[in-house]
Amino acid sequence: RGFPGGAGGMNFADEDPMWVEATITFNGETWTNVGIRYKGNSTLSGAWGGGSLKLGFKLNFDKYEDDYPEIDNQRFYGFDELSFSSNFRDESYLHEKVAADLFREAGIVSAQTAFYAVYMDYGDGPVYIGLYTVVEEIDDTVLDAQFDDDDGNLYKPEGTGAAFQAGTFDEASFEKKTNEDEADFSDILALFNALHDDTRISDPATWRANLEAVFDVDTFIHWLAVNTVIQNWDTYGAMAHNYYLYNDPTTGLLTWIPWDNNEALTSSGGSGRRSNGNGIDLSTVADNWPLISYLMGDPVYKELYDSYVEDTVANVFVPEEMAERYTTLHELIAPYVTGEATGAADPQLTSETSFEQSLQTLINHVRSRYDLAMTYLGQD
Repeated sequence: RGFPGGAGGMNFADEDPMWVEATITFNGETWTNVGIRYKGNSTLSGAWGGGSLKLGFKLNFDKYEDDYPEIDNQRFYGFDELSFSSNFRDESYLHEKVAADLFREAGIVSAQTAFYAVYMDYGDGPVYIGLYTVVEEIDDTVLDAQFDDDDGNLYKPEGTGAAFQAGTFDEASFEKKTNEDEADFSDILALFNALHDDTRISDPATWRANLEAVFDVDTFIHWLAVNTVIQNWDTYGAMAHNYYLYNDPTTGLLTWIPWDNNEALTSSGGSGRRSNGNGIDLSTVADNWPLISYLMGDPVYKELYDSYVEDTVANVFVPEEMAERYTTLHELIAPYVTGEATGAADPQLTSETSFEQSLQTLINHVRSRYDLAMTYLGQD
C-alpha cells in the first residue's frame, strides 16, 4: 500500500476509496477488524502532496462483519461510522467543531463533533498523527437522534445537479445514503419542478405553497441566515456540495442538513474560491444558485431571512460569548497541538505563534461579521 510522501497532483475525486482492516484502541478497550479508509478531495490531496501523515479518514466498525461474524453489529459507544476531519488549512483547529455546534444550537440539524488525539501504528509502534475533529455520520446516528423517523430518503448531493439549476436534474448528482435499492428520486425531482415553476413570477403565493409542500423552506432559510453570517466558503452558494437532503417522513419534506464545515468562520476560502460576496445581503446572488436567488427574490422569504439574521446575531453569534467559547476550546486543545500532552506537535502545526494568533483572528472575525449583520439590519 502507498504511504504519504509527495504524491503530486493526484485527483482524489476520481479515485474510489479502498477500505482496509484496522484495530482500534481507546480508553483501554479494543475494537478489531474495523474498516478504515481515507476521505476528502482537496484536503486529502493537499496533505498527501505535502507528505503529511495526517490525512482525513473514516471508520466503519462493522464493515467486515460478514468476514468476522464475531463483530456483527460492532459499535463504538453506539456509533457504527465516524468521520475524522484533519482540520487541514485551519490554524485554529476549531472551524469544523464550532460551526457544527452553532448550527445545532440555532435549531438546525447538525452532526455532533469532538476532538480526538490520534496515534497510528504503521508497523513500528504508535506515532502521533495529530488532533482530529471527529464528526458523527448523518446516515448513522444523526437521523436517529435528531429526527422522529429515520426511514426516509437521505441524499448527499454533489456535482452539476446539486446546484439546482433548471434542467440539470440527474440521479448521479444525488447519491442515496438510505433506501439505496429503491431507484426513486421523485422527491428530488418534485423539488426541481416546484422551484423552477413559472408561478414564481406569475403567482408567487401559489409558488411558495407548492415549494413548501415538498421542501422545508423554513429550515433552509434559517440555515442560509446562520451560514451567511458566520461565512462558509465550501458549501451551497460557493460550491455544489457539502450538504445533505433528508426526506423526513414525519413532515414529508426534504430537509437541509449542513455538512463539512472546515471552511466556515473565516474571511477567505481555500484554493482561492469565492462565495457569493462577503456581505449579508443576498439580493445580488446569481441564478446559478437558484435556491438562494429565487428565495431571496421573494419578499416573504426575504423577510424570513432577515428575521433569522437578527436571531443569529442576538442568540447564536454574539461576540462576547463567541470569544469565551473560542478561548475555552483553544485552551482545551493547545497541549495536543503544540505537543505538550503528546510528546510531539500536530504535524500540520505551522508554528506555535500562528496557532496562538489564530484565536484572536477568530475573535476579530466574529466582531466583523456581527457588525456587518447589524449594519444590514439597520441597527448599527
